[in-house]
Amino acid sequence: MTNFKYEATSQELVVEVELTISAKCLLNKDVISKSDPMCVVYIQLPKSQTWQEYGRTEIIKNNLNPEFATKFLIDYRFEELQKLKFKIYDIDGASTVLDNHDFLGEVECSLGQIVSSGKYVVALHHPSFKSKGQLCVQAEEISGLPKEEVVFLFSAQDLKKSFFSKPDPFLVIYKDSNLIHRTIFMKNNRNPQWPKFTIPMRALCDKNGQDVKLLLQSWNHNENGKHKLLGEVHFTRQTICNAPQTFNLNKKGKNSGKIILKESVVNRTHTFLDYIMGGTKLNCTIAIDFTASNGHPNTVGSLHYMGPSPTLYEQALQSVVSIIQDYDSDKQFPVLGFGAKLPPDGILSHEFFVNLTSSPFCAGVEGVIHAYRCCLPAIQLHGPTNFAPVINHVAGFSATYSNGDQYFILLILTDGAISDMHDTKEAIIAASHLPISIIIVGIGNADFSSMNELDSDNGRLSLNGKYASRDIVQFVPFRNFFNGSDSNYASQELAKALLAEVPTQLLGFMKSKGFPPKGEGSNLI
Repeated sequence: MTNFKYEATSQELVVEVELTISAKCLLNKDVISKSDPMCVVYIQLPKSQTWQEYGRTEIIKNNLNPEFATKFLIDYRFEELQKLKFKIYDIDGASTVLDNHDFLGEVECSLGQIVSSGKYVVALHHPSFKSKGQLCVQAEEISGLPKEEVVFLFSAQDLKKSFFSKPDPFLVIYKDSNLIHRTIFMKNNRNPQWPKFTIPMRALCDKNGQDVKLLLQSWNHNENGKHKLLGEVHFTRQTICNAPQTFNLNKKGKNSGKIILKESVVNRTHTFLDYIMGGTKLNCTIAIDFTASNGHPNTVGSLHYMGPSPTLYEQALQSVVSIIQDYDSDKQFPVLGFGAKLPPDGILSHEFFVNLTSSPFCAGVEGVIHAYRCCLPAIQLHGPTNFAPVINHVAGFSATYSNGDQYFILLILTDGAISDMHDTKEAIIAASHLPISIIIVGIGNADFSSMNELDSDNGRLSLNGKYASRDIVQFVPFRNFFNGSDSNYASQELAKALLAEVPTQLLGFMKSKGFPPKGEGSNLI
C-alpha cells in the first residue's frame, strides 16, 4: 500500500534574510582623526543561552556614519525567539582580539524586531557615555526559489483497467520519489476531468530553483488501500507548466491511456515576510482560564499557585508573548479572563479584563504577568469553561480591520475541557473568514481530547452543515514540553509548536481575500 500523504517539511518553511548594517553619530575615540568602526554580530544559542560570534563587517576608516558593505545571511523562523547582538568597535591596529580596541556601543535585539520594523533604528548602549550614536539594521528576504504557484487542470482519455469495468482514477505527482500532490479519485470513469489544484512552484524544482524530472502516475482507487497502477509518464517542470499538452500513459511498456494537461496557470505568490515587512501588524490578545478546576491559588498543587517558581500559566505566557511582542509596535496586549466571579458583587464573568480596570491593555510580557498575579487574590475561581465569549470578543475587533493591514492572534490558556463546545465551534467557524488565528495551550494533566476536534488539521471544522473557511486553531498540551526538561529550552519548543501555523494561516487569509502586501498594487489570485 502506497502512502500518498504529502506534508511540507520544516526546511521548506525556513526563510533566509540578508542583514545590512549602518550606524550614525558614533563616538569619536581618535584624537587626530575619526574612529575606524567595525561591527561584530553575535547570535544567542537556543539551548545554552550563550552568545556566539556570527561574523564581522569590514573596517571603515575615519567615519562616524559608516555604511557597512558586509552582509549577513540568517535563517529566519517566526516561531522562534532569535536573539542577536551587534557590537561596534574602533579598530586601532591589526589585532583580531576585540578587547584590544575601543568599544563604541552595542545593541541587543531579536531578528523578529528587525524584520517587523522594515528599518530597525535604535540607540547604541555604552556603559560610560550618554550619547553614543545609533545602529540601523535592514532585513531583506533572500530566496532562490520562485514566489509562484501553478494552477493545474488535468483530464484523461481511455484509461484502461479491464474490458468489463471502469476505473476509479486519481493522479499523483512525484519529485525525486517524494510525493508532492494527490488528486481526488473520480468514480467509475475512463475519461475523467479532475478539479483544478494548485502546487507551489518550489515543489516542482530543486532547492536552487532549477528544473528537475517529475513523475505523474494514474492509479485506480480501492477502498482497502491497495490501489492499482494504471500508468505513468515522466516530464519536467518546464513541460508541465506549458499547456495544453497530451501525454501517453505507459504501463509495462504498453500504452494505457492519455493524460491531458488542459491548463497550467502560473501566479505570483507572497510570503509571510512580504506582509510583515510590508507593514502588516500582528495583534495578540491573551485569554486566561480562572475556573475552579485549576485549584485554589493558595494551595500547593494548584495550577495558579503563587510559590517560589513561576506558575505553568506564567511560563506559557513568557514563552509565547516574548516572541509575539516583537511584532507589535506598542507592545500593548489586551488580557482577558474567563470563568471567575469578580469583585465587588461576585458576578460570574467569561470575558473580563484581567488588570481589573476599564482598559484591558498590559505593557509587554512583564505587564501581562503582573496583571495576572495581581488579579488572582482579588477574584473567586469558579466556572464553567466557556471559550465562545473571548473568541467573539477578538473576532469583533478583527472584523473592523479586515483589509489586510492587521492580523489578530488569540492565545487561550486553559486547564480543562470546554463547557460550551457548540458555541465555541460556532464562534470559530464565524471567525474563520476573519484575519485571526487561535492558539490554545492546555495547562495541567486534564483530558484535552476535545481540543483536537477544534484543531482541525485533518479536515475543516464543521457544525450543523456549516464549515470553517480555513483552519485557524492550533492546540498544544503544555505537559508535552515541560516534563523534567530544561525550562528555557522547553519554553522555546512550546512557542515553536504553538506559533508554527500562524504564518500559513495569515497567508491563507490574505490569499482568500486577494490582499497583496502593502505597496503592491495587483491582487493575489
